[in-house]
Amino acid sequence: MSGDICKTPVYADRGQGVSDQDVSELALYAGHILLESGAELSRVEDTIKRIHDAYGVDSEEAFVLSNGIFLTSGSADRGYYAKVEHIPIASAHLDRVAAVNQLSRKISEGAYTVPEAMALLKEIYKSPEKPKAHQILASGTGSGAFCVLFGGGVLDMVSAFIVGILLYAAILYPLAHPMSKIVKNLLCGAFAAGCAMCLYFAGMVTNPDAVIGASIIPLIPGVAFTTGIKDFGNQDYISGSVRIIDSLLVVFSVALGVGIVISAFHNIFGLSLI
Repeated sequence: MSGDICKTPVYADRGQGVSDQDVSELALYAGHILLESGAELSRVEDTIKRIHDAYGVDSEEAFVLSNGIFLTSGSADRGYYAKVEHIPIASAHLDRVAAVNQLSRKISEGAYTVPEAMALLKEIYKSPEKPKAHQILASGTGSGAFCVLFGGGVLDMVSAFIVGILLYAAILYPLAHPMSKIVKNLLCGAFAAGCAMCLYFAGMVTNPDAVIGASIIPLIPGVAFTTGIKDFGNQDYISGSVRIIDSLLVVFSVALGVGIVISAFHNIFGLSLI
């Protein structure tokens, strides 16, 4: 007896009355969450395909860019589905990326029907961010730690901790309303540098350049820049370029804000950090 037996594929249970279009809507929503949360494009495409395959929709094509998804699926006998969805570039939420990845694996194992999976995706998307107090404390801790790496002393570390806390409190409260990314990051860079220079004149800072450099670390989009590099590695050159340019724009805006404040202090007080 031949061992080459064609086995019928086993698909996950979709649920009663669920169509191919419903499966595609689920896959598109999962891709939307991943892309908006900062996942690399290859991960988004793989998740969309994984969900379609799990529920028996094998005729799908997904074209993913850094700020949009083009999805088609179906066939002549089962009907076609096509949708384009614009997704603005936002900050990274790696906890959402991990949650959607875990859910897609469970879907591949047949653990959820389409309505159940959609309900879970909505819960993931609505999951609250870290408490603001935790974000502010993390900003201060990161700034203080980087100040030590940049050669600052104990007082410099404490000063960077204070500036990091003040900076993120400003981001979450006075600067929380919508505004241009360039303007917002310019103001943040200027605010951090201004606070550091004020502490310098108060006698708490001995190495102001280390304090300023450490204080702006929470503003640096390291995850987005790394994701852009990953996209380049996966030959997604357009999306990789967009992510990297967006990251560099943030860096240049922050640097401009810092430069304006340092120039102002130099012209007013004759102080130079160079």
